[in-house]
Amino acid sequence: MAAAGMEGQVAAVRRFNRFYTQRIGVLEEGLLNSAFSLTEARVLYELANREDPAAADLCRDLGLDAGYLSRILGRLVRHGLLTKSAGQTDGRRRRLALTEAGRAAFAALDGASRGQVAVLLGGLSSAGRERLLGAMATVAKLLGGQPAPGVSYILRPPRPGDLGRVISRHGALYAGEYGWDESFEVLVAGIVTDFAKSHDPKRERCWIAEVDGEAVGAVFLVRQSDEAAKLRLLYVEPEARGLGIGARLVEEAVRFARQAGYATVTLWTNDILTAARRIYEAAGFTLVREEPHHSFGHDLVGQYWELDLAPR
Repeated sequence: MAAAGMEGQVAAVRRFNRFYTQRIGVLEEGLLNSAFSLTEARVLYELANREDPAAADLCRDLGLDAGYLSRILGRLVRHGLLTKSAGQTDGRRRRLALTEAGRAAFAALDGASRGQVAVLLGGLSSAGRERLLGAMATVAKLLGGQPAPGVSYILRPPRPGDLGRVISRHGALYAGEYGWDESFEVLVAGIVTDFAKSHDPKRERCWIAEVDGEAVGAVFLVRQSDEAAKLRLLYVEPEARGLGIGARLVEEAVRFARQAGYATVTLWTNDILTAARRIYEAAGFTLVREEPHHSFGHDLVGQYWELDLAPR
């Protein structure tokens, strides 16, 4: 079953690749009705947008074979678009520079590319463009590894659809990462439903973390008693981890708990959730007790943590 599922997913990605490459015209002999192939156009882009570019850097960053890149650079030189000279500090490093004709050729390509993308986006509604850009950002994050430094995010109240997403994403993430069964999603659904039905906005809140218009995490703070609040359902999507979102969600919940007049904040988690535990420890929570239990299809060790909000 797993092999069959993977085969279907591979076919879906290949199908999308065929659609997209045809849609943006890279199957044509010359990219954007120019004399350049897709790779040559990308090399031109790098040469025009780098300071003191070198062939070795282009090979490394673009993943190109050195011989293949050398042939591309040679063609650009022969057509008067590129010059090569010895580097000022290292004579073995060949400095590459576009000529005036080379910059004109790049400007024409760049303008044609901008126009093509504008036409693609122009056929979509504003909401459709936002969805497309969000999907592209998700692809880049998932396939590109760690998120780029400096990516910004916001924390906001839940909107229609957010609470349902919290339930479904908890179920999917914990099944995928820890093998937990559907009883965990049922537990999450109960917590979220209770919050939606009867929470007191003066003492209970939910925060949704958002990056580029996409919900990527959440946390809830709910009343446990007049003196104690409970932190619940902290999660961050895999592609958004490493941005400090989890810590920021906890920080905001604790700040609100103090403002609402609680004396303590408690939480329950499991010892295998190591990333979450590090966030709780950094926020000042103390482990109160542990107890083994069998839940969600697994033998687990539950942990009870507490944060004293009394002024120090």
